[in-house]
Amino acid sequence: MKVGGKHFRTIWRKPDDERVVQLIDQRFLPHDFVIEEVCSVEEMATAIREMHVRGAGLIGASAGYGMYLAALEAVRRDSFDEHMARAVAQLRATRPTAVNLSWAIDRQLQSIAAERTADEKVAIALRTADLIADEDAEHCGMIGQHGLALIRQIAETKRNKPINVLTHCNAGWLAFVDYGSATAPIYAAQDSGLPLHVWVTETRPRNQGSKLTAWELGQHGVSHTVIADSAAGHLMQRGEVDLVIVGTDRTTYTGDVANKIGTYLKALAAKANDVPFYVALPSSSIDWKMRDGLKEIPIEERGAEEVKNADGWFDGQQIAVRIAPDESPAANYGFDVTPRELVTGLITERGVCEANEKSIRSLFPEHAP
Repeated sequence: MKVGGKHFRTIWRKPDDERVVQLIDQRFLPHDFVIEEVCSVEEMATAIREMHVRGAGLIGASAGYGMYLAALEAVRRDSFDEHMARAVAQLRATRPTAVNLSWAIDRQLQSIAAERTADEKVAIALRTADLIADEDAEHCGMIGQHGLALIRQIAETKRNKPINVLTHCNAGWLAFVDYGSATAPIYAAQDSGLPLHVWVTETRPRNQGSKLTAWELGQHGVSHTVIADSAAGHLMQRGEVDLVIVGTDRTTYTGDVANKIGTYLKALAAKANDVPFYVALPSSSIDWKMRDGLKEIPIEERGAEEVKNADGWFDGQQIAVRIAPDESPAANYGFDVTPRELVTGLITERGVCEANEKSIRSLFPEHAP
């Protein structure tokens, strides 16, 4: 993605100091573009937990670099393994729903365990972190091309009228290392010259849609409109949505999808109005151990202040205001689970498949039971 004409990934090593990881601090978008420098595993854990970075792929890449920073620290400790064990526990506790987090940590542990000396462990941790980030960007680019084929099919029936795509939350470039998952087909369609319009749900309570997705689409020149979350069904009833594409933080190998709270309602509305509902994801977001998403996927519950407060930009600074009574309690479920029967298909780096075990394993036979 380009910001002000310059290409950025969401996370990278500082060019003149490989002991420092730089990332886009998303808390300040869309009003201020801030680059944060992270120098320790504790700082990376804070960045993940407090959502300086967020989104399935980026959480995984951040965890990968967090393990690298932990290895740098472990070299200076009495016990390399003990420090790494504490770092793993610290990182795992940050965001429970996103499977990319544990996937990246486990991948780093496997790589580090294969080396003998502490210096070799640091070197392989660095290479693995870079590889996780590079693969995330590459896979999202491929998702874009497979999703583009679906959009082209719809375009053939529209007679040069804009294809209306609805997306929820932010499964864009900012949620991954580059391209995004749900937005990758949108960017590919825009770049190929297809007429396109995107409905962007605001995505309360943190407003990742109105803050992040809308900003991204604007940077890329994509026609879009921000809507209230509850307007999605209304638009589908009126025939103003041709396609829904969302992301996912964890998908079972049977096709159940955990995504930002409110996704399930979009899927129900799409089913009721015969609107195709697709989930775009790299295979790193597939949980090959979980079968029943409703029973097994952990749903993150965040602080009540995110629901009771709203933040915005006023007089050159970011402020928060209370929008609910002080005495009222609030529940803040971060995700919900959309059952497989409501999902038209999954868009992965290897192609499009149905949301069921047989179809998913056909694309990824190496995960056969």
